[in-house]
Amino acid sequence: MSGIQRRWHEDGKPRPYTATATYGGIVWACGQVPTKADGSTPESLRDQVNVVFDNLERVLADAGANLSSILKITVFLADLDEFDEYNAAYLERFGDCTLPPRTTVEVSRFRGEKRIEMDAVAAAM
Repeated sequence: MSGIQRRWHEDGKPRPYTATATYGGIVWACGQVPTKADGSTPESLRDQVNVVFDNLERVLADAGANLSSILKITVFLADLDEFDEYNAAYLERFGDCTLPPRTTVEVSRFRGEKRIEMDAVAAAM
């Protein structure tokens, strides 16, 4: 289909999906996990939330979007009992940005020590 722009991950590691797809000024970001550039995963959920946001902001920026242009965000948590800790870090990270609609669900079987994943739909700026 003409007009779709797909961007690969900047680290060049082969994956069976692109980092983002853009069409008609809308950006779909793939799920971002709390893996740092060095391959490590922080221990605390708060730190994992921040790494996920770092990764999300990076792929959105590459596609011409940012946190304030997110139209919808979906969050996958390993344990909804950790919702308050996650939500505090989430709200802190959005700061003064208008909060987008959000869905948060509990999922099982994350790989390794990961406890959170986020994907987003945003408007290209």
